[in-house]
Amino acid sequence: MADCANNSSRLSRKDYVQSNDTVEADVLIVGGGMSGMYAMWKFRKLRLSVKLFEAGSYFGGAWYWNQYPGARVDSETPYYGLSIPEVYQTWSYTERFPDHVELKKYFAHVDKTLDLAKDARFNTIVTGAKFDTVDATWSVQTNAGGVARCKYLIMAVGSTYKMHVPDFKNMGRKKVACIGSGATGVQVVQALARKNCEVHAYIRTPSIGLPMKQRRMTKDEQDRDRCSYRSLYDHAKRTKSGFPYDPAQHSFWDVPPKDRESLWEALWERGGIHLLVSNFPEILTDKGANQSMYEFWAKKVRPRINDPVKRDILVPSKQMYYFGTKRPSLEDNYYECVDQDNVTIVDLNATSIEEFTETGITLSDQHEAYDVIILATGYDSVTGSLTEIDLIDIDGKHLRDKWTKGTYTYLGLTINGFPNMFMIYGPQSPISFSNAPPVVETQVDWVAAAVKKMRDEGIAYIDALQDAAEAWREHIQDLSNKTLYPETNSWYMGANVPGKPREQLSYLGGLNTYAATTKSALDEWTGFNVIKDTSDGSSSNRQRQESAQGVVDPSSVCGRDLDQRSDVF
Repeated sequence: MADCANNSSRLSRKDYVQSNDTVEADVLIVGGGMSGMYAMWKFRKLRLSVKLFEAGSYFGGAWYWNQYPGARVDSETPYYGLSIPEVYQTWSYTERFPDHVELKKYFAHVDKTLDLAKDARFNTIVTGAKFDTVDATWSVQTNAGGVARCKYLIMAVGSTYKMHVPDFKNMGRKKVACIGSGATGVQVVQALARKNCEVHAYIRTPSIGLPMKQRRMTKDEQDRDRCSYRSLYDHAKRTKSGFPYDPAQHSFWDVPPKDRESLWEALWERGGIHLLVSNFPEILTDKGANQSMYEFWAKKVRPRINDPVKRDILVPSKQMYYFGTKRPSLEDNYYECVDQDNVTIVDLNATSIEEFTETGITLSDQHEAYDVIILATGYDSVTGSLTEIDLIDIDGKHLRDKWTKGTYTYLGLTINGFPNMFMIYGPQSPISFSNAPPVVETQVDWVAAAVKKMRDEGIAYIDALQDAAEAWREHIQDLSNKTLYPETNSWYMGANVPGKPREQLSYLGGLNTYAATTKSALDEWTGFNVIKDTSDGSSSNRQRQESAQGVVDPSSVCGRDLDQRSDVF
């Protein structure tokens, strides 16, 4: 009988049992990944009472849930970490790209250093939340019937919590594993191939794999460089990518082909995501430039695969989609691994999965028996973590119903009808195209500044204007339409989940421009309905004064229009 694996440690929202007492706090944070941990630390500094609810049994977010063979981050040391001195001064990674085991140790280090767990409730799933405009308070429900009340609700649920499993016939309760060729598929296949397992990799659209150039890192090496971490972290926040890397300074078309290739060779040798973020900006906006980049990549990778059939499936000579418009996967000898005799490529363009059986998978042309099947089929990315919760706006509408025809946020931080609720690392912010920690810190710092400003100005709550949300959505899509991203079906565009609106889900203007835009809105509460508290503070007789502020013009917040070459990531 075939076993299935798809993060089997993940339980549903009905599986946990927790006491149903009431929790009260100024700030309630939902999610215990990097966003939630940084938010706990930040809001404590405002001397606010803070609680955190986490579905898992400990901190870690995506790295708590994802423990499959080969799972590791694609941000290099030291850039996948918080810029809190007491954290980074006392922590050293052992690899350039840490794996999930070491990342869990990192989160334990953050917890111990900042003393976070005392204000966290683990094994607690938030099932719903609703705001009361009379007393300006959120009521938050949990899976066991418990209720929490807070003034500020921080949704730090991440972009990759809700898994997407295709509707295969007769899966039943069988356990699964390797269907899919995104980052998970690449990591799992190369890990299992090295163990001499007989691996069948089911692939419809191959990943574009970039060389990881993994290496060990010593504590002495990091101690030597640690004095520069502060300036590196600060510089990263001033870039588009959230890394202290700079893109090529000249236009693709102004550089002779020989010099372009010299740059690409240098970026290839550096490894990591340099071929994406340190490249010519036109790679993601110009079809001719993109094709040249693909041809370079194929020329580097095709000779690594001896089997001609596998080579043509994984690295076709004809460009399969625009380079970079699906998230590239960092690989560590992946192409050599799939070239081994113990790895078979099942081309899902030539056959299809009909159903799962007790012994394996029935294809359109044959049946294959397996001991284990792995689903590496991805997530309902970016929005799914929010829409699976019963978040109800002040008019009684569910968030999932409001977003059936498209996602509407303001600044990627707030949603009309959900006062005093703030999202961290959520939709329509730079999450898919910038390094996670600087994005998290930029957003949490903004929310903390907003909360402080509200308290200083006697504001009961703020609510994003619908006009502002519509303008922000239009801006997100306009930026995307200047690029090649809409040309490709990917989770960037919400295209991996049937029935999900096809739209750009992330901000493409770069982290630096995003930070300037959000700061501009905060200065005068631009784009918000501001409700002031004019009472003596008691919730029973609170009176409010409302003032609707204008809509920020995101395309000219820095005093200029966003141009295609320099301001689209």
